Amino acid sequence: MARKPGNPSMPKTPAIDHDVIRDLAKLLDETGLTEIEFERNGERVRVARRAKRAAAPAATMSAPSAMLPAEDAGPVDHTGNPGLVTSPMVGTAYLGAEPGARAYVEIGSRVRAGETLLIVEAMKTMNQIPAPRAGTVTQILIEDGQPVEFGEPLMIVE
Repeated sequence: MARKPGNPSMPKTPAIDHDVIRDLAKLLDETGLTEIEFERNGERVRVARRAKRAAAPAATMSAPSAMLPAEDAGPVDHTGNPGLVTSPMVGTAYLGAEPGARAYVEIGSRVRAGETLLIVEAMKTMNQIPAPRAGTVTQILIEDGQPVEFGEPLMIVE
């Protein structure tokens, strides 16, 4: 006999606790983290945001401008760049082979086509991301350990 929707004997899917999500998002703001995961009674909630360049704090504003990084007016569209390396999957990007290890490449590094630029971890699998062509790494658009989306710009090799 099939169970009908609304039948009290059917197991209920637990509702998402929006207060927990709001609290975790607030904690991200307070701590400057980009990702946080919380698990209780077998239910797991992960809250993540893309890293944004924040405006310099007021205390830093008094420092000489030569010491401050240049702030962009907004996101730059890299889609037309032939040396753009994008993420082939959703995952976490790592610039080195393991925590604390030297990065595969840095800005200014010369690379050959097919040489490993970074790793994207997806479902506990480390996926090496190769250089699409020979050239020089001119920009690294992500930070080590940053969550990335499919098609998100990672680096530029010119």
